Amino acid sequence: MAGNTSGDKGLRAIVIGMIIFVLAVTGIFVYLDKKPAQNGLTPKSISKSDGSGLVFNPKAKQQIDIWEDFQCPACRDFEAINNEYVKQIIAEKKAKVVYHPMTFIGERSTSGINESIIAANAAACAMDQGKFLEMHEILYQNQAATENSGKWTNEFMIAIGNKIGLTSMTFQDCVTGGNYALWTESAMSYSAVKNVNSTPTVFINGKELDREGGDYVDLTKFQAALAAGGVK
Repeated sequence: MAGNTSGDKGLRAIVIGMIIFVLAVTGIFVYLDKKPAQNGLTPKSISKSDGSGLVFNPKAKQQIDIWEDFQCPACRDFEAINNEYVKQIIAEKKAKVVYHPMTFIGERSTSGINESIIAANAAACAMDQGKFLEMHEILYQNQAATENSGKWTNEFMIAIGNKIGLTSMTFQDCVTGGNYALWTESAMSYSAVKNVNSTPTVFINGKELDREGGDYVDLTKFQAALAAGGVK
């Protein structure tokens, strides 16, 4: 009996050890899976709990999430109609506003580069310099007539950055180095978690705006939707 008890204890120790090993390995993979895709570099003003989106007013109670692709024509139209009101909300600290730059439009350009990634990287570099909203506007103002046409290069990003006061070598090096190119994958991964499959997509306190009801293309309806969601 004593021998059997010793054997049982030994077997139990092996089983427990295997369980601990499996849990440890599983934990590592879960951690790696949830980490933002990056090369060790992420923009300063991100929220990991919000899919590593770019955040304004992180302590505000109400929240607006905006998914967009800078090459998306519908996003350009949304920005033209509603951007000034969103900027007002940010300035008056009425809501936490999280931008999720997506990069799904076109795998490659004529030069072999995804221009949405170039734009999102430049916007994040501008965020570090306190100029995201200005970069956000000028990107849409300079959107090409066709997607991935070859217009948006790092040199072009630096040139339009100069127009809004982004003249530092820090910004230029961030753009040319593609510092946040891999970080942009975080927005794509988080969009899948949130079932976002088109742009623009806007959530108010976790509830998606009505795409069919005109909330995206009519400022009055957009304001009413925000107010109904708690952003007044």
